[in-house]
Amino acid sequence: MKERYIADLTAGEDITSFFLVKSIALKIGSNKKTYLDLLLGDNTGEISGKKWDISDQEIPGLQRIKENHVIKIRALVTEWKGMKQLRIMRIRLTGAEDQIDMNDYIKAAPEDPQEMYDYIYSRAAGFADRELSSICTTVLERRKEQLMYYPAAQKNHHAEMAGLLYHEKRMLMMAERVCQVYTNLDPDLLMAGVILHDIEKIDEIESNEMGISPGYSFEGKMLGHLVLGVREIEKIADELGISHEKAVLLEHMMLTHHYEPEFGSPKKPLFPEAEMLHYLDMIDAKMYDMQEVLEKTEPGAFSERVWTLDNRTLYRIGENDQ
Repeated sequence: MKERYIADLTAGEDITSFFLVKSIALKIGSNKKTYLDLLLGDNTGEISGKKWDISDQEIPGLQRIKENHVIKIRALVTEWKGMKQLRIMRIRLTGAEDQIDMNDYIKAAPEDPQEMYDYIYSRAAGFADRELSSICTTVLERRKEQLMYYPAAQKNHHAEMAGLLYHEKRMLMMAERVCQVYTNLDPDLLMAGVILHDIEKIDEIESNEMGISPGYSFEGKMLGHLVLGVREIEKIADELGISHEKAVLLEHMMLTHHYEPEFGSPKKPLFPEAEMLHYLDMIDAKMYDMQEVLEKTEPGAFSERVWTLDNRTLYRIGENDQ
């Protein structure tokens, strides 16, 4: 039974509760003493935890705790650099007697994965451009099993079960509407870019079927999903007989959607659909991060600092402000 949720924790509290281990490591501090460094989660968010000054006698027991285990801890909620953190006093693995419901610990997209997949697939199948329809439906069919649970990131935006589908669906919804305003855009090309732009995150990051990622694959670290995506599009386009120009347009959209070299894009967009793809991606990522932090913030108060939003503290508008 879940006793306390991460979103509800307040600095200064002494808590006893259950959390999912998302990462765990024994480290050596500046004082040369061993400490335990944890990233803990539940279905409301994540929080860092530290157990300081580990004795040699404690290490064998702590080494039994692995990623994806649910543990019970007693801890003090503290604050460091504007972020809540747990100073752990006691820690143990859970057993059958704890009656754990994993739904309390798995962060998932707020929509049904099959319904999101069907929405995306129906749009791709309905493209007037049959080449773009063919490549998108082929990719979706081949990746369907993984899309049912894959996150869009290890951390940050859409790092949740079926987060990749959720990210793509919301971008598609925006793409359809933005094409009604900017009528010079090719809707099929823009939506194809949306569907394909992050698909190789499936090969870039690792994930279990709960949507929890322990880190990046070898190819992900060496190449990243932009390069992996270009390679995959080229292969499938050749297999399906997609025209060379159309394949290159899709590859360009894949390669440029991060926009800046420091974020992995070697070139900037050279046509309107590629430019719009970048902004749709940025809008959805930032809106997701804002919604996440503001849901944990009291009305009329400021949030903790959000690293992905330039370390800003956000204000949640109170009832009297609206």
